[in-house]
Amino acid sequence: MKTALIIGATGGIGSAMCRRLAQQGVTVTTLSRSGDGFDLMIPDKAEQVLSAVEGPFDLVFVASGALEINGAAPEKTLRALSAQAMMDQFALNAVGPAMVLKHASRLLPRGGRSVIAVLSARVGSIGDNRLGGWVSYRAAKAAVNQIVHTSAIELARTHKEAICVSLHPGTVKTAFTEKYLGRHPAVEPDEAAGNLLRVIDQLSPSESGQFFDWAGKPIPW
Repeated sequence: MKTALIIGATGGIGSAMCRRLAQQGVTVTTLSRSGDGFDLMIPDKAEQVLSAVEGPFDLVFVASGALEINGAAPEKTLRALSAQAMMDQFALNAVGPAMVLKHASRLLPRGGRSVIAVLSARVGSIGDNRLGGWVSYRAAKAAVNQIVHTSAIELARTHKEAICVSLHPGTVKTAFTEKYLGRHPAVEPDEAAGNLLRVIDQLSPSESGQFFDWAGKPIPW
């Protein structure tokens, strides 16, 4: 891996990925809301910024996302649903990555192995959902998994060695999760980044379109 584009590069996992890759001698290009005005909640602006980025990249990693948006916490019950909060979750966690994947064929090399990976979450798995709750966040992550799977099918028609996957990083100690850690074991962002890069390095084109956890184990849709 020689070049990488990290989207959401100033967040906990995104910044750790940047550091890890730089240590490996990878040339890293970054996009973030604070650094470049790359705000996935403002699609036209994000599209303008992304269109100016020139690839190709061996790795495109989408680390953007949020559990709370505008102060709306994950719902504990259906009675707590808010249409606006749900639309915000879809805008950032599903539509945003979709707008990046729209550019996948341009951002990845036509020949040779390449990877585009989107941070998802295990709670987006319909098959693994036994607790309920968190309706908006779960639904947005389930949606992005479908978007990744569909993108992988289309990408394979022109980029035979490209790999497009959803990745679950596990529970990571970031500002994103600090209110929700509770008794769940969590890892530092640097360890999470190392885990994800190991999974990315081991993926093959035959695994494109799938959903993996931080240890490389498939997660049910």
